[in-house]
Amino acid sequence: MRRLRLLIAIGLSVLLPLGARAETVQVAPGSGALATAIAGASPGDVLILMPGLHAGPVSIDRPLTLEGRPGAILEGNGTGSVVTVTGDGTAIRGLEIRGSGDDGAEIDSGVKLARTATNALVEGNRLVGNLHGITVHGARDSVVRGNRIEGRRDFRVNDRGNGIYVWNAPGTLVEDNDVIWGRDGIFANASRDNVFRNNLFRDLRFAVHYMYTNNSQVIGNVSVGNTLGFAIMFSNRIVLRDNLSLADRTHGVMLNYANNAEVTGNLVRGGTHEKCTFIYNAHKNRIEGNRFEACEIGIHFTAGSERNEITGNGFLGNRTQVKYVGTSHMEWSAGGRGNFWSDHPAFDLDGDGIADGAFRPNDLMDHILWSQPSAKLLLGSPAVQLVRWSQAAFPATLPGGVLDSAPLMAPPEIAVPPEIAAMEAEALARGTDKQEMSDADLLSGH
Repeated sequence: MRRLRLLIAIGLSVLLPLGARAETVQVAPGSGALATAIAGASPGDVLILMPGLHAGPVSIDRPLTLEGRPGAILEGNGTGSVVTVTGDGTAIRGLEIRGSGDDGAEIDSGVKLARTATNALVEGNRLVGNLHGITVHGARDSVVRGNRIEGRRDFRVNDRGNGIYVWNAPGTLVEDNDVIWGRDGIFANASRDNVFRNNLFRDLRFAVHYMYTNNSQVIGNVSVGNTLGFAIMFSNRIVLRDNLSLADRTHGVMLNYANNAEVTGNLVRGGTHEKCTFIYNAHKNRIEGNRFEACEIGIHFTAGSERNEITGNGFLGNRTQVKYVGTSHMEWSAGGRGNFWSDHPAFDLDGDGIADGAFRPNDLMDHILWSQPSAKLLLGSPAVQLVRWSQAAFPATLPGGVLDSAPLMAPPEIAVPPEIAAMEAEALARGTDKQEMSDADLLSGH
């Protein structure tokens, strides 16, 4: 009996705090009202921000929910971050958030999740004109979902903030956000185990920019009319799958010092692209089932990239399908299955879907033209035609380069939703903004 009473007492001591009900408190607009409500709130309380202008900046150090009614605006005073979260389990939803500071060193943001702000949820907000939209600065297991982020346009591109900035924040999920203007849509740095999926990025420098971020996924995102689509740099074990890069200006996909990545099912469709894909010093990646279409260069492959598996892709209507500057012999097929080449006059007499003849996208003259651009003046000369005829007649004279021993007869088909195709057409109609491109230095300001 004594033991039973002890167990009951222990059970009551555990249950009594849980029985305390969280309160729902309506917060009227006005100077200082929200800060007062936060200071007086208990963990678990829900603060409902009524329509109107609520003054920031505010800080949250405990598990609270800020939920805006339609028309609720949280406005900072132009210094610091509008909302800074340091407590665990905070949710911020349904608000228009604006008025951050401009200090890049302090990472001024609409919402800033500090290292101790684990398990945070930032959902369904509209963030307008802040330096950075949402920053996850060391906070673990955060969710950033369904937000509309409209960045700055009054600075040079490299001086603007990012839509969503993820720094050293394992377990972050970023999904279903719409990001326009600013610098990069998502910039992930020194992080791991992140998932970025089903986001839309427009009018930015990079749609997704990875630096030193490992074991992560970039899935089902759409990049339209940006300077560069998906830049995977100095990162390992990335899954880049089922993304769209449409009417981006320089590159669709970049693998720069990226290793062990899976790049599958992506569509890069040009019109303004310089390169559908750029692979620079990247090793042991699997590049399969992608469609690279209508770019100046389908794939630029250089700097000693080795042991990459390139199979099942479609190269369609690119002015130069492959630019490979090197003397090594590269086989671009795997398991008896190569890639589709729109300029390969192929036959398939046995009907197995594999062309009967191998395809080599570059020859010796291509190498000469890339290394000595002034040689383009000789393109129509009999000497150039003689060199090309000789290589076709005597394959042993061909230099090292890319060979596809099992070209495909049909490319992969990747659908574009009508509403995204309309955005692509609008971006193409606008053309290339030369000032934006000159401002967006892709190799600095990371």
